[in-house]
Amino acid sequence: MTSPFEFLNAPPASEPSSTAASAGAPAGPSAQEPAAPGPAAPATAAALVEGLNPQQLAAVEHTGSPLLIVAGAGSGKTAVLTRRIAYALRTGRAHPGQILAITFTNKAAKEMVERITELVGPAARGMWISTFHSACVRILRREAKALGMKSNFTIYDSQDSLRLITQCVREAGLDSKKFTPRSLQHRISNLKNDLLTADDYASRAQENNPSEQALAEIYRRYSERLRLANAFDFDDLIMETVHLLDAFPDIAANYRARFAHILVDEYQDTNPAQYRLIRELAGADLPAPTAELTVVGDADQSIYAFRGATVRNIVEFEEDFPQARVILLEQNYRSTQNILSAANAVISHNDDRKDKRLWTDAGPGEPVTGWVAESEQAEARFITERIDTLMDSDSLTYGDFAVFYRTNAQSRAIEDALMRAGMPYKVVGGTRFYERKEIKDALAYLRVIANPDDDVNLRRILNVPKRSIGDRTEALVGALAERERMSFAAALDRAEEAPGLSSRSLGPITRFRELLADLRTTAEGAPVSRILESVLEQTGYLAELHRSTDPQDESRVDNLAELVAVAEDYGRTNPEGTLDEFLEQVSLSSDADQIPDQDVGEVTLMTLHTAKGLEFPVVFLTGLEDGTFPHQRSFNTSAELAEERRLAYVGLTRARQKLFLSRAETRSMWGQPTYNPPSRFLSELGDSLVDWESTGSLNTSGADRAFSGAWSPGSRSGGAGSPANGSGASGSRGGRRGGARAGTSPGGFPNRIRPNREVPQVEPGDKVSHDSFGLGTVVEVAGAGDKTVATVDFGSEGTKRLLMRYAPVEKIS
Repeated sequence: MTSPFEFLNAPPASEPSSTAASAGAPAGPSAQEPAAPGPAAPATAAALVEGLNPQQLAAVEHTGSPLLIVAGAGSGKTAVLTRRIAYALRTGRAHPGQILAITFTNKAAKEMVERITELVGPAARGMWISTFHSACVRILRREAKALGMKSNFTIYDSQDSLRLITQCVREAGLDSKKFTPRSLQHRISNLKNDLLTADDYASRAQENNPSEQALAEIYRRYSERLRLANAFDFDDLIMETVHLLDAFPDIAANYRARFAHILVDEYQDTNPAQYRLIRELAGADLPAPTAELTVVGDADQSIYAFRGATVRNIVEFEEDFPQARVILLEQNYRSTQNILSAANAVISHNDDRKDKRLWTDAGPGEPVTGWVAESEQAEARFITERIDTLMDSDSLTYGDFAVFYRTNAQSRAIEDALMRAGMPYKVVGGTRFYERKEIKDALAYLRVIANPDDDVNLRRILNVPKRSIGDRTEALVGALAERERMSFAAALDRAEEAPGLSSRSLGPITRFRELLADLRTTAEGAPVSRILESVLEQTGYLAELHRSTDPQDESRVDNLAELVAVAEDYGRTNPEGTLDEFLEQVSLSSDADQIPDQDVGEVTLMTLHTAKGLEFPVVFLTGLEDGTFPHQRSFNTSAELAEERRLAYVGLTRARQKLFLSRAETRSMWGQPTYNPPSRFLSELGDSLVDWESTGSLNTSGADRAFSGAWSPGSRSGGAGSPANGSGASGSRGGRRGGARAGTSPGGFPNRIRPNREVPQVEPGDKVSHDSFGLGTVVEVAGAGDKTVATVDFGSEGTKRLLMRYAPVEKIS
C-alpha cells in the first residue's frame, strides 16, 4: 500500500525550516540550541579587545557600576556585547553560569550564541542567552508548581488568545459588536504589560462605566479560563514571572544569586513589565544590587510604543541607576557617510535625545537617490526597473534588495510590479507560516497531546476534520465545563452528564476521546516528526486534503510536508528534544525570525517596524508623503511624530551601499486618487543630501498650482506639492517625466525588463549549474518561453522551482 507520506521523502520546496527548528530556546545545559560547529579555542584577553575603537574598548572593559551603551545603528553593538561577556570570563570576573543575556528575537539570540561560542568555546553552553519570553518560559517551567500550574503549560499565541476571549464574550452575554473581542484583547494586553492582574483592574474599574466593567468581567473570565487550560498567553510569560519573583522571595534570591552579570540588548524597546523583570533579577531595589547590569540600546531607534515599549526606560536610565556609566558608540561600520548624514539630519529634529552623530571612515559613497512618481503603480515600476538595472551593472543578487513601507497595505502595488517583472520576492510580516490554518490545526493536535487541558486547541480540533460533533454539542459540553468550573477536556470526559446531549451525539465524542488516547500512546517516546505524521494519518486530516478538489488544498499538503520537515530538522539538531520543547520553540518564533537570508535570492518586502536590526546593500524607502509616512495618526501629538521620525531613522540606516527615497504624487485611498504632499522628513534632509532623479509630473497651472508649487526638497514649509521642474533638487537629471536622458529610453532605463534575454531550453534529465545551489538535475518543466518553470533537484540543497528567464543557471548537458 502506498504511504500517504511519500511526499515527505523529498525536501519540500516551500519555506525554509531551519529558522523555526533551531531558534527560540535559551542556551544552557538543557537548551535546544544547535551545537556549535566544533570546539573553539578560547580567545585571550588581548585578542578579545583587538581591533576595537576606544569607545568599544571602554565598553568591553568596564566593571562595577551599571553600564549604558548607547549604540548607534551599525556601530558594532553585538560585537561589543559578545566580547564584553567573553572578556568577563577570560579575566576571571565571571563564570558561564552567572551570565544572563537577553535579546528581543530568537534570531538575535542564535547569532549571539554562535558569536560567543566562537570566542569562548563550549563554555557558552553554560550561559542563559535568550529572548525575554524564552528566559521567562524557562523560569516558569521550573517554578510552575509555586503558581499552581503544571510545567507542561501551553503558550497561547495571539490567535489562540483571541479565540478564548471571543468565547468569554459569548459566555458573558456581551454584545460582541459593542465590545469587540479584538479591542478587549488589546486592552488586556496593555494591562498585563503594566503588570495589572484581573483583580487589580477590577478594584479600580468604575462602577458607572460600562466599558470598564465589561473589560473587568472579560479579563476575569479570560484569566480563569487560561488557568483551567493550564495555559499562559504571551503577556503572561513576563507578568507571571515578575509576580513569581515578587511573591516568593526565596525563588527570587535563587535567581539573583545565580545571575551576577545581566546584559540586555535593545533596551529602548522594553515595556514596563520587562523593565520590572530586569530590576527584579538584578536586585536593583535592594541595598546592594546583586548583578552587574549592562544595557545596550539607542533611544533614536525606539519604535515600538504601539506594543507598550517606553523610551523613558533608556532616556532615564541614569536617573534609575545614579551610579551608571554611559558610553556612546557613534562610529558606523555598515553604511556610507551620505546615508548616515541623511539619517543624522532627520533624527536631529527630535527633541529630548542624547546628542550623537553617526560617522564612518568608509567614505561618502553614492548620493542618496530621490524619485517622485505619479502614482503608487509608477513608484513600484521605478523599483523593479532600478533593481533590474543594478542587477546588470553591480553584480548584485535579488537577496541584496529590500523595499520598506510604513503600512502593509502599500505592498500590493509593489508585489504586482515584481510579479509582472518575474522577480522573486518574499513579504515578511504577512501571513506567517505558523498562522496558516492547516499548520494551526496540526499544531493544535500536538498541543492537546502535550497538554490535555488546553481548552482553545481542543475546541479547535473537536470537529476537524469533520466527525459529526456540531456547534450545539460543543456548546452543551462547554456549559457543563462552565457550570462545574473545570476544563473543557474534563467536561468532554464527562459528556454523559451534559444536560440536553443526546445519546446519538455521544458516539462521535467517544470515538474522538479514543482517538486522542491512541495519539497519546503513539507519542510516548516517539520523535516529534513521527508524532506529527501519526496525527495527520490517524485523524484523517491528510486524507481529507487529498480527496479535495480545491486547488488550495494541494498547497496545504505542501505546507504540512514542510511542518514535518521542520519537526525532522528539530529532531536532528535536538536528539533529546521533547514535544513540549518543540512546541515552545514554535510558539516563541517571531516575524523577525522568518526573514530570509540574502543569499536565498529574493527581494525582501517588509514594514519599517519589521526592518529593525537588519541591513541590506540596497534599500528602497517608499511612500514618503505626509499622511503615509509620517502616518496621519502621528499628527496628533509631538510624541507620536517623534516616534515616526525614529522609524525613518531606522529605515535610512538599514542601507549599506545605496539608498533610494520615493514618493507618489497620488495614492489610491478607498478607490479614489488622493493627492499627497511630500513627507516633512524630506524637507529635513536639506538640499545637498539627495540626488532627485525625478521630480514629478504635475504642472503648475490651474488647480495643480496649489498642489505642486509650494514645495521643494530643501524647503521646511511642509506645504503640499512636488518639486516643480526640479526646483531645489540637487543634480536633477531629466527633470519632469518624459525628459529622456542620453542613451536611455523615455522611461529612463534601457531594456528595463530584459525583453531579449535568452531563456535556457531544458528538459527532464538535463544537468544544470546554479550560481547558489550548484549542480542539479531537471525533474520537470512547465510553461514555455518567458514563463518556463523548471523543477530542479539540487541534492543536498533540495528541490527548487526556477523561473528560467531570471534564474542564474547554465545548462551543462
